Amino acid sequence: MAMLLTDEQNMLRDSARSFLQGSAPIDQLRRLRDDASSDGYDRSTWSSMVELGWAGVLIPEEHGGVAMGHVAAGVIAEEMGRTLTASPFLSTAVMGAVAIANNGSASQRAHWLPTIADGSINVAVAVDEYRSHSPALVSTTVQSSGRGFRISGSKSFVADGHVADLILVSGRTSGDDKDENGISLFLVPRDSAGITIERQMMVDSRNSASVQLDDVMVDADSLVGEVGSGYAVLEQVLDAGRACLAAEMLGSAEECLAQTIDYLSTRRQFDRTIGSFQALQHRAAHLFAEIEIGKSAVMRALQALDAGSKERQLIVSVAKSKVGRVAQLAAQEAIQMHGGIGMTDEINIGFFLKRVRVAEALYGDANFHADKFARMRNY
Repeated sequence: MAMLLTDEQNMLRDSARSFLQGSAPIDQLRRLRDDASSDGYDRSTWSSMVELGWAGVLIPEEHGGVAMGHVAAGVIAEEMGRTLTASPFLSTAVMGAVAIANNGSASQRAHWLPTIADGSINVAVAVDEYRSHSPALVSTTVQSSGRGFRISGSKSFVADGHVADLILVSGRTSGDDKDENGISLFLVPRDSAGITIERQMMVDSRNSASVQLDDVMVDADSLVGEVGSGYAVLEQVLDAGRACLAAEMLGSAEECLAQTIDYLSTRRQFDRTIGSFQALQHRAAHLFAEIEIGKSAVMRALQALDAGSKERQLIVSVAKSKVGRVAQLAAQEAIQMHGGIGMTDEINIGFFLKRVRVAEALYGDANFHADKFARMRNY
């Protein structure tokens, strides 16, 4: 399989880049932070993204989407990484859409997918309960009650949780806390009785929330997939998010390098541009090579998801792990090569460092995915 974008995907990239640079530059994130925005993203900009069809990129046409696939979603995410655009794209258009489109019942697909595609609702995925990512470590309890279920427990680091209208919640219907079997998934409206959502301000100025569920009652139609068999579905949803996060971090790494090269070409020291110093050239060249490797890993992961490859979990973990390290290297090197000004809030490089630190940890950091890869390969 050629690891190249199609003509249609190249057009999408150019369109996304033009739109985001014009309508959602990094200054928008700075303004959202300084104004302490209650949403954490610009609703007008998100509405424009919806009009462009981005909210339906992974939704079938019969449900109002454009069904362009994971590579297209990754193209959009990569351009968002360049401008650090804050939006519900990852949680709603990628993870929420995949959960319902691929695993929802006919009634769930008919009800929820059109509302995602037209921007009527935001979706959040509530999976983690502890300080580090561990999707199988589920203590949230689920008990049968009449024709439905009662859910009790707490979830942490729920991306876009405080602006979500619908939350995909993992709960345990059987088994021990660390058992992959016995996990079930439910679509829980935020206005359900017993839900408490508390916003958490993150270092990257993005949205996160803690979600408390106290005896929340949902009907049987809220179940996604089969009772006790939700872990495989959850991994599918998480892998879609991980691949797009890797694409976003790749875009951030590319922008860090571009801004650094520009700075090296204009900053003068000892009557010459600092980009003429061989030591800095070597560091920039090394970073360029690492980014190119990361680019290949991301493309392979997105293509594997579109193809339904049997090794997609392995390939996605490689991409998330590799690009997570590369993006952190890019942000750190950018700050170092900018010198003292790189540590100030005056320029935008610091925003990249904060974002990639959070994105690298979200849904499994480099160590998590390296360990996952080793376990799946029986190392």
